[in-house]
Amino acid sequence: MPYTADKPKPKETSEQLRARIPGWGADLDPKDRPSVPRERTDLVTGAHWEFPERQEEEWPRERSVEHKFLTPVFGTSTPPAGLSGMMRKFAYRYSEGRAAHWLILLAADRVNAWEGHLGSFISLHPDNPVTETGILSEFSGHGVRSRFGRKRADLAHQWIDPAIVAGPWILTGAGVYAIARALGRRRS
Repeated sequence: MPYTADKPKPKETSEQLRARIPGWGADLDPKDRPSVPRERTDLVTGAHWEFPERQEEEWPRERSVEHKFLTPVFGTSTPPAGLSGMMRKFAYRYSEGRAAHWLILLAADRVNAWEGHLGSFISLHPDNPVTETGILSEFSGHGVRSRFGRKRADLAHQWIDPAIVAGPWILTGAGVYAIARALGRRRS
């Protein structure tokens, strides 16, 4: 069981596994296994518990299908909310070994970023793409000069960076302009 010093009891004996799987148990001899010193259970760890004290859940947490229960300690800084929270909860229906799990979590991160951008407009304190992207440091901190004659890792993709950073803002601005123009035509 995870989080305890107890090893789970195997479902099959070594002899059954060796008969069923060719080559199984090649590392059963402790002399052939480099991890033997780490597997000792007679060491005194100094821990005052057999099982870690469990953190209390304030809301239903996402749980991996690979584990029987939630880890004893987990983060609580940002509870899942909105569409991104629903996507994260949905992702945990899949095993962590499946691409669907991770792709949904990646998409949920992007959706969460857009929820934050839209929330900044609603709060009447919109994000400032000029200062928050660090573009000003390119001109004040010798950013342009530092790109030439150096072996920088970001040189390969620097040509597309302006489109990635400014593109969503330009598209959003164009969309707002198109909507405002359409509404203006309807009124007149």
